[in-house]
Amino acid sequence: MSDEQGVSKVVDLMRSTRIAMLTTSDDQGRLTSRPMATQDVEYDGDVWFITERSANFVSHLSTSPLVNVAYASGSSWVSLAGTAHLVEDDAKLADLWNTFTDAWMEGGPENPENVLIRVDADTAEYWDSPGSKVTQVANLVKMRVTGDRYEADNEVVDL
Repeated sequence: MSDEQGVSKVVDLMRSTRIAMLTTSDDQGRLTSRPMATQDVEYDGDVWFITERSANFVSHLSTSPLVNVAYASGSSWVSLAGTAHLVEDDAKLADLWNTFTDAWMEGGPENPENVLIRVDADTAEYWDSPGSKVTQVANLVKMRVTGDRYEADNEVVDL
């Protein structure tokens, strides 16, 4: 698979899963994760989120900006490593704001408490099981009968 195909695959898998788990390090170096709604995934794998400035983890980003963003669906998974940045861009915030965001965040994009996080992607690893649920079950049964290993796509991609 070419680098371009790998990046495209990662971006497609992330775009197909709305909620991600964002993992950060706290002041003691402990890893903590929280669900975040993905607002946008750029063609190079960079990811945008909206959060509140007062969220506990936001203050940790200035001292420990390295993060992991994990996506999981019924048949695919992505683990993205990158660097998180708070972004002050009112126009971008308004552009990314939607009714889903409105249900979780107060005051709309005009609320100064709401802020953007951009994760600049470095690398990603993905696993993707081919085919429909029926195909996946058939492959699992075949694996159990034949002893062959279950085949799925798995690659590490530099972004």
